[in-house]
Amino acid sequence: MTTENDRPGPPVTSPSIILLTLARGIEAELNDALAPLDLTVSRLGLLGHIAGMPGVSFSDLARMSGITVQSVHTAVKALVAAGLVRDHTARAGSASTIEITAQGARLLQAARQAVAEVDERMFGPAADPIQRRIGQSARAAFAGDGTP
Repeated sequence: MTTENDRPGPPVTSPSIILLTLARGIEAELNDALAPLDLTVSRLGLLGHIAGMPGVSFSDLARMSGITVQSVHTAVKALVAAGLVRDHTARAGSASTIEITAQGARLLQAARQAVAEVDERMFGPAADPIQRRIGQSARAAFAGDGTP
């Protein structure tokens, strides 16, 4: 028998917990949308960083992605093998020049469309009103004026 003392308390109102919960749902949606393109959110992030900063170093990619340099090397090797990027490393230990290929640019464009579809589903007019407000606030925060 359940008593009043056994009932869960009110929902969590911590912004950290709310955003973390929402982020996990968004990541799952994005990974599902990117799967047909043979991409993950992490792989898309690396590809986007490489496209946005031609000649970026492994160290910079690691810092921007929040992963180790060793993990970046492994990921970039996979992107090179897939024909999505070129790594013009002269020799081991020297600076690299990593750049996106035409095939990688086409895949990145297809991925942007998949992301836009997830954005529409998660934050567009038909989405939950709270999620719409969160999406509007996020866009406003990065639009330059900072007002939601």
